[in-house]
Amino acid sequence: QVQLVQSGGGFVQPGGSVSISCKVSGTVLSASIMGWFRQTPGNEREWLATIMESGRTDFTDSVKGRFTISRDNANNTMYLQMTELRPEDTAVYYCKDFNRNAWGRGTQVTVSL
Repeated sequence: QVQLVQSGGGFVQPGGSVSISCKVSGTVLSASIMGWFRQTPGNEREWLATIMESGRTDFTDSVKGRFTISRDNANNTMYLQMTELRPEDTAVYYCKDFNRNAWGRGTQVTVSL
């Protein structure tokens, strides 16, 4: 059974940086298409970034140039590094294994003074 365990995030001031991680078990990370989403109250989950098996990455326009998606295959862990954070980045962030339609449980990131 695939499990995605998230960690990181928290409270950060505008302009700051924070990282979140997604440790995968029950599958091989490098063989999966993985991604990050976020959700705010009353809104649908929003796609942010994808990393392919090849390592190719893609981002939604609102985070392009500010967020980086990466993975450590040896540790079966994927990361989302977020910089130049804005109050509108406040959300619960989720990782996803597209191949198995499996989700992490979510990590809160709050950007505020």
